[in-house]
Amino acid sequence: MSDEENSAPHRPREVGLVFGGASGEHDVSIRSAATVERGLSSGHNGDRYRLRRFYIDRLGRWWGEEVAAAVLRSGVAPDPASLAPVDRAGFRGLPDGALAVEVWFPVLHGPHGEDGTVQGLFTLMQVPFVGSGVLGSAVGMDKLAMKAAFAAAGLPQGPYQAVEALDLADPGPLLERLERTLGLPCFVKPANMGSSVGISKASDRQELLAGLQLAAEHDPRLIVERGLQVRELECAVLGGRQLEASVLGEIVFDADWYDYETKYTAGLSRTVIPAEVPAAVQDEARRLAIEAVRAVGASGLSRVDFFYEEASGRLLLNEINTLPGFTNQSMYPMLWAASGVPLDDLVHRLVELA
Repeated sequence: MSDEENSAPHRPREVGLVFGGASGEHDVSIRSAATVERGLSSGHNGDRYRLRRFYIDRLGRWWGEEVAAAVLRSGVAPDPASLAPVDRAGFRGLPDGALAVEVWFPVLHGPHGEDGTVQGLFTLMQVPFVGSGVLGSAVGMDKLAMKAAFAAAGLPQGPYQAVEALDLADPGPLLERLERTLGLPCFVKPANMGSSVGISKASDRQELLAGLQLAAEHDPRLIVERGLQVRELECAVLGGRQLEASVLGEIVFDADWYDYETKYTAGLSRTVIPAEVPAAVQDEARRLAIEAVRAVGASGLSRVDFFYEEASGRLLLNEINTLPGFTNQSMYPMLWAASGVPLDDLVHRLVELA
């Protein structure tokens, strides 16, 4: 190659940042995308990448740069009817500029974005994308499939029961079974939802029934888990074939449990990084985090959450999140920052892994 060719300016790579989505975690996605946008524009990334922004409204319709940039500036989701008349919801085609994207960076939490659906679209387009593929995304998103994968890999978990929303037509036998097998208190969750959306704690039969009905509003498949006296630890994982685990972090909160309001309201919870646990627990959690990622077939980025029974020293897998939050209160970027990988380096590595 000639000196002239060596000195030719590097052409920035076209990265498509897509966020929002027809999900209960729409608002969190906007906040996460603002952080990723900042990381992709900071330092050397400003020269490496040309950022194209795309917004998916609450009805699932895709919008291009003008709308997407305005949403990121305001941080507020617009009323879909203010964007265009609502004749039909759902994907209606790619907006202008989408076909120029060389790497997609989805920042979509929950259904229709974290569950393998948009990953399938990018796969059909034959364009690289950040994060897990269809299988890892789908298994990681569905709590029942995830727990089955963990069990098949021999990974430690707490007791739980699978529930179908149809069982609520005659709830008596169901409530008796759950009280007998799990006891009270317990936690009720939709199988496919994140950010604590649709999750509730039940301390008596009335709360259990109400929690099942709430979860059924979000998903026909539900999961009920035994309430445990534990500390909540989290570990971030990064990589493809070779996986790295971050230091551990701990979520500390004064509320009865780590619900949506506690998770996303400033001052109601705090993080301790690194978590104040024995070195042996740190090492075991990092090992289990990598095994959990492999068990569901995930790649790119994942956050693995644990329950730590301090009295017994046991670590139990809670869940894996294959598209974790990037808000200013989110553990994934904070854990990597504490592990020596600042935000701009982190998002660069994720794009390179795509």
